[in-house]
Amino acid sequence: MSAKRKQSTFLAWLVRMSLIRRWALMLCFRHENVSEHSHQTAVIAHMLVVIKNRLYGGTLSAEKAATLAIYHEVSESKLQDLNSKTKYQNPEFTRQYKKLENIAELECLNTLPLELREDFAPLIIQKNIAPEYEAIVKAADLLAAYIKANDELRFNNQEFIHVRRGLQPRLEELCKSMPEVQYFMDTFVQCCWATVDQLTGIDSSQS
Repeated sequence: MSAKRKQSTFLAWLVRMSLIRRWALMLCFRHENVSEHSHQTAVIAHMLVVIKNRLYGGTLSAEKAATLAIYHEVSESKLQDLNSKTKYQNPEFTRQYKKLENIAELECLNTLPLELREDFAPLIIQKNIAPEYEAIVKAADLLAAYIKANDELRFNNQEFIHVRRGLQPRLEELCKSMPEVQYFMDTFVQCCWATVDQLTGIDSSQS
């Protein structure tokens, strides 16, 4: 009989990300948690790389991009979600908060059994991610936020007007440097806040 293995809290911390609300300082018609956001960001990151590789000569791994996106908010399991305006308003605050995020990432990594940490470190420690993958995950993160803002505005939630206004120029810049983002915007985004009846009608007209 094998000796009893020491329990790790790694998965438990990640499971609790479903309890952490995003946009916590704002009125939301549809509440979103960090787990949901991470999943959506992973899906978008995967799609962006597939588009990049198929149409624009890219050579990245779509599966790696998706996995990185799954873990891109792991620090929030310790720190919770912080409003981006607050996070980036003051450069010194941003630097200090980035240090806290790095500490939280290391804490999460160290909850893993020692024999697994080498495999997870490149996924969890954000400052070690290669720039080309960091750019994809960041673009996916912004697209997920843009979809969320427009979904809230569909319900006439005026709280998200400034969110969309702030995201639009950033996405426009990305569209210039990352054609896969422009393709994604042109092909997929508008349908994301359609009703079920509208989606069914679109699908029927294309069949």
